[in-house]
Amino acid sequence: MVFESVIGLEIHAQLLTHTKIFCGCVRAFGAAPNSSVCPVCLGLPGALPVLNKAAVDLAVKAALALGCRVQPVSVFARKNYFYPDLPKGYQISQYDRPLAVEGGLDYVERGVRHHVGILRLHLEEDAGKSLHDGFADSGTRTYVDFNRSGVPLVEIVTRPDLRTAGDAAAFFERLRAILVGIGVCDGNM
Repeated sequence: MVFESVIGLEIHAQLLTHTKIFCGCVRAFGAAPNSSVCPVCLGLPGALPVLNKAAVDLAVKAALALGCRVQPVSVFARKNYFYPDLPKGYQISQYDRPLAVEGGLDYVERGVRHHVGILRLHLEEDAGKSLHDGFADSGTRTYVDFNRSGVPLVEIVTRPDLRTAGDAAAFFERLRAILVGIGVCDGNM
């Protein structure tokens, strides 16, 4: 049997905002566990999210750099699933009406020009972080740090235009260089 690889990617990039996507908590990498949290990013009853304008601005900047068409209307929705480091039991994301659609990225790999279509670019919030190592009882317990919960992300979904792992790696490096170069993210993808 002969098989052909057909690869599409879903890439998450943390946006370089000062605060989280739906609250005023500082986006602080490396801070003490659970020190940058509030009722909104912990999903406590009665807490109301307020969208961070800087996150939208950076996402639009990324969309335009990738040749995407920014939609006049985009909508957030709850993506319900259980995960230990998802405090609300759902993630606020965009699905039916994403921020941007129909872009693309050209790159050269081993002297050959490639084009990868981008289906969509949308905003969403990150989950927390499960910690499995570094504690006396790590063999029987998992700890959770919610500092990352609510950090703004752009999710970039490509068309299945890639054929090899090398092509995917080259595409990813080119995409990362663009997003870092325009100041959208610091390379945490």
